[in-house]
Amino acid sequence: MLLKQATLDGIKRGDITLAFRRWQRPTVKAGTGLRTAIGVVRVGAVEVVDEAKLSEIDAHAAGYADHAALVADLRAGADRTLYRISFGGVEIDARLTLREAELSDADWHALAARFAKWDSTSPGYFPSILRLIGQNPEVAATTLAERLGVEKLKFKQDVRKLKELGLTESLDIGYRLSPRGAVALEKLREHRL
Repeated sequence: MLLKQATLDGIKRGDITLAFRRWQRPTVKAGTGLRTAIGVVRVGAVEVVDEAKLSEIDAHAAGYADHAALVADLRAGADRTLYRISFGGVEIDARLTLREAELSDADWHALAARFAKWDSTSPGYFPSILRLIGQNPEVAATTLAERLGVEKLKFKQDVRKLKELGLTESLDIGYRLSPRGAVALEKLREHRL
């Protein structure tokens, strides 16, 4: 579920507590967290709602000026069901803290072991992603994937793995190494991995 920055800002302030989407089937579940630019937005209830029962209060809670603006913004489609999604607050994204965390010797050994496991079929692949991002911050994923000779979707999935470890950060265009990622890259150079 994608949320516009204005919506995220409203959720952060506490002004926006609902969203409405027409889906063939829900793309989020109650209790899950959506990783966003403001942190992890907790999803509360996900319920089917009748469009005829939408109110001005619903519209304001979803960040719209009025009922008409909310209805006008809903995706059309007779084959889609309208859902009300409530938000249960914002939590800190643990990856943000991890990006700044020191890379201890134990962390380094765990990281090297993980790379070895991931790279079992293509040795050096994940370190090459780190090097490529380190040398080419803010370069589009398509370009970086081409340079590595992999499909864009695979490349993005693999960068997400590095992001989970606090090594990379996504930008509006492309990526950059986090402080932790820069230390990891230096260790990779030292160990020639």
